[in-house]
Amino acid sequence: MTRYAVYALPGALAIDPIRPSSAASSGTLGQLPDAPEAVRLREVVEAWYAREEFRDLTVDARRYGFHATLKAPFRLADGRSEAELREAAGAFAAARGSVTIAAPRPAALDRFRALLPTGDQSELDALAADAVREFDGFRAAPNADEIGRRRPERLAPRERELLERWGYPYVLDRFRFHMTLTDPVPADRAAEVDAALESHFAAVSGVDVPLRSIALFVEPEPGDPFEILSVHPFAPAGEHRP
Repeated sequence: MTRYAVYALPGALAIDPIRPSSAASSGTLGQLPDAPEAVRLREVVEAWYAREEFRDLTVDARRYGFHATLKAPFRLADGRSEAELREAAGAFAAARGSVTIAAPRPAALDRFRALLPTGDQSELDALAADAVREFDGFRAAPNADEIGRRRPERLAPRERELLERWGYPYVLDRFRFHMTLTDPVPADRAAEVDAALESHFAAVSGVDVPLRSIALFVEPEPGDPFEILSVHPFAPAGEHRP
């Protein structure tokens, strides 16, 4: 069963320049080119995923692709179409301006490693909260297997509440913007991985990264790699609609 997700992907406009159809849906025919800081960060992450000595620790990270989750993967609700989702993504993006991922650095997030902002995150939090709410009408209710995979018995009461309402436990006040770099890291490899991350990301660590678009991703079949479906630019400065 196909799933979709709404992601923040630095450098996305350089991967998938807006085609006429999606440009029309976004209302932005002359969007700014993507920021060089964003493109460089994406290239460094892709080089990290390609490192042979850590490929056993990036299996799921590579399958989901470089991103930060705004709306977690979901199946389309009955009566909703992919074309409608793309149209909604264009309108959502056109109604807001670019935001900044403040000085991201590799860090531990539970047993995972991810790029985490180290400055103000209020704009990112607001973007994610808006995405959770505005795309929820496209989300089919999770079935029993999907709920079970979230291990609700291990979640805090507030996280179980969010799972039931929004289909994902780490949203709104439980959201933390992050761009995943690894799968869970065994304790006996933590020092090796952390040293490699520090060295690998040294040139881009702590550099502010403009985020100028959102991206729709698709998982065609369960277990397939997630792929970019479409990229939707934010409005140029001073032109977004409230």
